[in-house]
Amino acid sequence: MTAPSPPFTDEHEQLREVLSRFMERELAPHAPQWEDERWFPNEVFTQLAAHGFLGLKYPKEYGGEGGDHLHDAVLAEELARCGSGGLAAGIGAHVSIATPPVWKFGSEGQKQRWLVPAIRGEKIGALGITEPDAGSDVAGIKTSARRVDGGYTVNGSKTFITNGVRADFVVTAVKTTADGGHHGLSFLVIEKGMDGFAVSRRLEKMGWHASDTAELSFQDVFVPEQNLLGEENKGFYLIMANFQWERLSMALGAVGSMRAMLERSLAYAQERSAFGRAIGRHQVIRHKLADMAVRLETGRAVTYNALRLFAEGHDALREVTIAKLRTQRDCFEQADDALQIFGGAGYMREYGIERAARDARLGPIGGGTDEVMKEILAKQLGL
Repeated sequence: MTAPSPPFTDEHEQLREVLSRFMERELAPHAPQWEDERWFPNEVFTQLAAHGFLGLKYPKEYGGEGGDHLHDAVLAEELARCGSGGLAAGIGAHVSIATPPVWKFGSEGQKQRWLVPAIRGEKIGALGITEPDAGSDVAGIKTSARRVDGGYTVNGSKTFITNGVRADFVVTAVKTTADGGHHGLSFLVIEKGMDGFAVSRRLEKMGWHASDTAELSFQDVFVPEQNLLGEENKGFYLIMANFQWERLSMALGAVGSMRAMLERSLAYAQERSAFGRAIGRHQVIRHKLADMAVRLETGRAVTYNALRLFAEGHDALREVTIAKLRTQRDCFEQADDALQIFGGAGYMREYGIERAARDARLGPIGGGTDEVMKEILAKQLGL
C-alpha cells in the first residue's frame, strides 16, 4: 500500500486500492464498447452501490458508508481509471453534484424520497443549472417557476445536462420572482414522468461519449411544493455551496487522469523501441516524461491543499479555484504529451490516448470556465 499523502490516511489508501481494482477490472474493460454505444448501462450505478461507492460520504442512516468528503475525494480521483471520461462524468454527476444538495438542504422526507434510493443506485440524479443563455452567469437563469395552488408551474429549458437523458430526478434551478440578479433563485426537484417535462434532444459531444448529455424542456410542468429544496428565493446559496465541491471533484479527477497518463506513458516508453533502444532512453522523451511528472505533482499539491482546507471546514474558495484552474488545462496538456510519446499509436482509437485527450478538453470549460475562475481569483486579490 502506498504511503498516504495528507490529508489522506491509511484508511483512505486502502479504499483507493479497492476502488482502483474495481475501476480497472469491472469498468475499464467495457469502456470502448460503451464509448461506441454512446451510453453505459444503468446497472453500473447498482454495481457501484453494491460496494457502497455511491454513499461514501453519506450517513449510514440513509444507506451510506458514514465517511466524509475525503472518502468521496478518493472516488473522484480513482474514477480516472475507468477508461472513459464520459463514464466517470455520469457517475460523478450523480455522486458529486446531484445528490449533495438533497443531503445538505433537503428535508427528512426529501432525503428518504431521493437520497436513499440514489445511494442504492435505484434512482439516478442530475443537476439542472445551465441554460442556452446562462452558464457560469447564474444570474441570467430564465427558467421560471410561478406559484400556483399546491406548488409551481415551471417553464423554460436547461442544456448540457449530464445524465439528462437517464435521470429520474433533476435538481433544477429556477426563478421564483421577477427580481433580477441573484435574487429569486430557487431549487425544485423535477422528476421523470411529470407532464410537460421532456428531453428535447440528446447532445453529441467532442468527448465524454459514454455519458448522456441532454437539453431539457419544461412546458407548464406542475411541481408540487413538497419538491422545493431548501428555502424559496435562497437557491443562489445552494448553487454556491455546491460549486466548491464540484470544482474540487473536477480537480481531483484531473489529478487521477494525469497520474494514469504518466503511468501509461512510462510503460510505453520502456516497451517501445526506436533507433535501436527504448524510446524512454532518448533525452527528448525523458524530458517530456519529466514535465509530465512535474505537472502531476503540481496539480496534486494544489488540489490536496484545497481539499484539506475544504474538509476542515475552512472557506477554501481561493484554493479550490486555483486547483480547478491549474489542473484542467494541465490535464489536457498531459494528454497531449502522452499522445506525442505514443506517436501514431496514440492517434489510434485502440490505445485510448486520443480518447483521453478529447475527454480532458472539457475541463477548462465545465464547472466554470478558465476565464470565470480567473475572475473569481481576481476578486479574491481585491481587484
